[in-house]
Amino acid sequence: MITAEELYGKLKDIQVGNPVCQFTPEHCEQLLPTIKKIEDLKREKNALILVHNYVAPQIFYSVADHTGDSYGLSKIAKESNADVIIFSAVRFMAETAKILNPEKTVLDPNPDGGCSLADGITAEDVVRLRKEFSDYTFVCYINTTAEVKAECDVCVTSSNVYAIIEKIPNDKIYFLPDRLMGENIIEHLKSKGVHKDIQLWDGSCYVHEEYQPESIDQVRRNYEGVEILVHPECSTAVVGKADYVGSTSQMLNHVRESKRDTFFLLTECGLTGVLQSEFPQKTFAGSCTLCKYMKSNSLEHILKVLENPEPDSVITLDPEVQRRALQCVERMFEYST
Repeated sequence: MITAEELYGKLKDIQVGNPVCQFTPEHCEQLLPTIKKIEDLKREKNALILVHNYVAPQIFYSVADHTGDSYGLSKIAKESNADVIIFSAVRFMAETAKILNPEKTVLDPNPDGGCSLADGITAEDVVRLRKEFSDYTFVCYINTTAEVKAECDVCVTSSNVYAIIEKIPNDKIYFLPDRLMGENIIEHLKSKGVHKDIQLWDGSCYVHEEYQPESIDQVRRNYEGVEILVHPECSTAVVGKADYVGSTSQMLNHVRESKRDTFFLLTECGLTGVLQSEFPQKTFAGSCTLCKYMKSNSLEHILKVLENPEPDSVITLDPEVQRRALQCVERMFEYST
C-alpha cells in the first residue's frame, strides 16, 4: 500500500487552480485509513479498480489498479479476471464494463455519474432516427448508455473514432451524440480525401464546448514555443488551432515523447494534474476546467461500494440490451485491430 510520503510525492506538483486538487502532507496522512480499508477489501473480494484520467488525483494515485481513457479501460475490463470491477468514472463507463463482463459484479461508486453527452440522447431517439435514416450505419461515441449502444451498429472512443469511421464500408454514417466531435470527423475525412455523408445528433460535452480559439491565441502570445493539445470533443475552430488532437491517454503519451517543455491542454483538468505530477519539470499553461461528474468520485464512495453497495451502485442490464450492446462494442474492437 502507498505511504503518505509516497502519495504526497505524487500529488505535491499538481497545481491546476482548483482547491479540490491541492494537497498537503497532512491531507495525505488523513487519507491513509480509507485507502487501507479499500486495499484490504480489494484483496478480500478479488476486486479491480479502474480509474479514468479525469478522476480526482488522490484516487488516481492511491487505489487505482489501472488508469487511462475510456478505450484503454474498456479493454482492461474485457481482459480482467477479477470477480468485482469498480469503475471510478461516470455511469456509462461502468455500464460498458458490465456489457463486456456480464457474469462479473460491476460497481459504480459515483453518486452523480451523469454525463451531458450520455444524458442527451435516449434509445427511443435512436429507434426513431433509424427509421428516418434506414440505410445509414449508426456509430455511437462510447459516451452513451447501454440502451443507446444496443440500438447502434458500432461504438467508438476519442482515440479510435477517426480510424473506425474511415474503415466502415458504408458511405452513409449517422454519428451520435457529440455534434462537435462529428464536425471534427467530417473535417478529418475531408483532409484525407474521404467523402462520406455524415449526419449528426446535436449533443455536446459541457466542459469541452466551453473552449474558444481565442484562448489558444492568448496562450501562444504568453508562452513562447507552447504546444497546444486538444481533445476531439472541442469545436472545429479550436481543433483547427491545435498542434495535437487526441484522447487523454494519447495526450499523455504525446507529452511524454515531446521535445517541448511547455504545453496547453484543452480538456478536463484532471489530465493536466496527472501530467504535472508525472512531468514536474515541464510547464502546463492555463487554468482548471472541471467536470463536476468525474470529480464527484471519492475514496469514501469507493469504500462504501466495496463494503455494502446500494442497489443503484450495482450495474444491472437487461440481457437483450446487454447482448445487442456487446455486439456494438465488439465491432469497435474488430475495427481497431
